[in-house]
Amino acid sequence: MDSTATDRFDTGRFEAGRNRLASLAYRLLGSATDAEDAVQDAFLRWQAADRRRIEEPEAWLTKVVTNLCLDRLRSARTRRERTVGAWLPEPLLDGDPMLGPADTFEQRESVSLAVLMLMERLSPVERAVYVLREAFAHGHAEIGEILGITESASQQHLHRARRRIGAGRRPGGRADPASARGIVEEFLAAASSGRTERLVALLTDDATAISDGAGLAAKLLRFDTPQRIASVVRAGFTPTPAKRRLAGGTPALHYAVVNGAPAILFVPGDRVVGAVTFDIAGGRIATVRGIAAPARLVRLAGAWRQHEPEAPLVAEW
Repeated sequence: MDSTATDRFDTGRFEAGRNRLASLAYRLLGSATDAEDAVQDAFLRWQAADRRRIEEPEAWLTKVVTNLCLDRLRSARTRRERTVGAWLPEPLLDGDPMLGPADTFEQRESVSLAVLMLMERLSPVERAVYVLREAFAHGHAEIGEILGITESASQQHLHRARRRIGAGRRPGGRADPASARGIVEEFLAAASSGRTERLVALLTDDATAISDGAGLAAKLLRFDTPQRIASVVRAGFTPTPAKRRLAGGTPALHYAVVNGAPAILFVPGDRVVGAVTFDIAGGRIATVRGIAAPARLVRLAGAWRQHEPEAPLVAEW
């Protein structure tokens, strides 16, 4: 095989595993943009490497991507950007290959917005061990090889990561898809009609609402009582000419599944300008997240343009 054919073959091997590498990087970083950059950096290293000496390409690439992500998590710039109260993960539309494996409960949970935020409590190495074990089922010996730690250290990191994430999880588990949609539709109806008392009844007693303020605020906006959340939601879901100008038109409101959770998308034309996601526990809403910063919606908006949506919940908001 000549060198050109070899390069094509090796490029094909990399591309065959690109989605798996991207889903690994996304879980580690919580950012689709940074995940794409890490995978592209890995591709450049793959091209520059003496590939004849790489006995297990998948393991080699997994190690490279993991350590590129760890470098990002440890960087001073990332630490500044991800200060407590200023960071949210990038949401991904259901079906995005970057969401990766979803066969087990652990795999699905590891890509939920709730767990991606809880993983911010972990050290970079704890986060890597958790993702490699829970989402990709690597053994501790493999993880030790990838991270340059002992098998015993990998087990200890996993134990700490599980404990910290478990401490932050809300009881009640996820609702089934039909129930989740029903709750979100009821939430939208109550918010649109201004029925504050019904909104309060739909929220858990310890509900939280978080908003990125469309990227205009230095810190996330956070509200922590059902009454306050209901008031903010009612105001937020009331359309005004100013909001329509900000959205660039009159949005339709669509139901969607984002990172495995129910969501409402604000879509003028074919542009997603806002996403409201919900965590549901025990038949009520435990967390509401409002995401409207354009930088956080780039990949989701691109996926939506390739999507065949069903009829909107609200045709003209």
